[in-house]
Amino acid sequence: MTTGLDDAAIGKWFAESSLGAVGPIDVARIGNGQSNLTYLATDAEGKRWVLRRPPLGSVLASAHDVLREYRILSALQNTDVPVPRMLATIEDPEFTDAPIVVMSHVDGVVLSDPAVAEPLPESVRHEIGVDMADVLGAIHAVDLTAAGLDGLASHAPFAARQIRRWSAQWEKSKTRDSEVIERLAVALAEHAPEQSEVTLVHGDFHLSNVIVDPEVGRVRCVVDWELCTLGDPIADVGTLLTYWTEPGEDAIALFGASALPGFPSRAELVERYARTTGRDVSAVPYWHALTTWKLAIIAEGVLRRITDDPRNRAAGAPTKQLVDGVIARAGALAEAAGIL
Repeated sequence: MTTGLDDAAIGKWFAESSLGAVGPIDVARIGNGQSNLTYLATDAEGKRWVLRRPPLGSVLASAHDVLREYRILSALQNTDVPVPRMLATIEDPEFTDAPIVVMSHVDGVVLSDPAVAEPLPESVRHEIGVDMADVLGAIHAVDLTAAGLDGLASHAPFAARQIRRWSAQWEKSKTRDSEVIERLAVALAEHAPEQSEVTLVHGDFHLSNVIVDPEVGRVRCVVDWELCTLGDPIADVGTLLTYWTEPGEDAIALFGASALPGFPSRAELVERYARTTGRDVSAVPYWHALTTWKLAIIAEGVLRRITDDPRNRAAGAPTKQLVDGVIARAGALAEAAGIL
């Protein structure tokens, strides 16, 4: 039995589906994701599909909504954003105890560990970073009305919404108190930059959430849209920087690949994004601090879910020490930005 799935029931679903699967179906959990669970399904002819379901056990209201993710990705099928094809949802209790989405498998590599990136030439590593900045620009260029995403979320000021949401998440999922988390929430609210536009925001854009072509360094697919919303596009730039480790720095969990030679620096990523989109990036330090604060809260939530149900654990699962380190980093970034 694969954790979180009934293998026989999933095999029966594929046999009854219109996807052309030839049994038996082999299902295995993949990826280092610490939230929604991801699986690779392979049939007897080698055809492959990717399945996603919510974490096991109880989850916070509105969190881990794979059907919402499915709707977003379906809306992006005919845009310039590279995403997998959405194929089906499984909601019948005959096959699953929680909603499952089925999507196409995209060939490529995920640089979720430095060991995966090490064989790549430095020139390819550089192109990956450059293309990530460009793909982020493509996400922010989506015509919300044309894609049917204008009503995805509130258009109210994004910083206030994020601080309110993640402060509430901290209260619901924390395993201990943190004076720094609470002080940062107040300081971030007081120093929120004025928002001039509303765009699609991925919300979790980093190397582990893109599938890349290892030959030329292009992004073939952006995955894990669980935190996607509408808001300030510069927030996504802050998220990219939060996970982008530079040489000589301690990596956050599995996010150390970008410290290898060839990958652009954080400053180069920001410059590329600014040049190709024409956006004002002066608020990047603020969003870098806020998204690092948010990451600490997300990591604490993962820690809580693993404590409540160890079956949710994946490679690189956070520890209390790691969460404390991210909290300290958020505080340091806030001080550097003049927020604290």
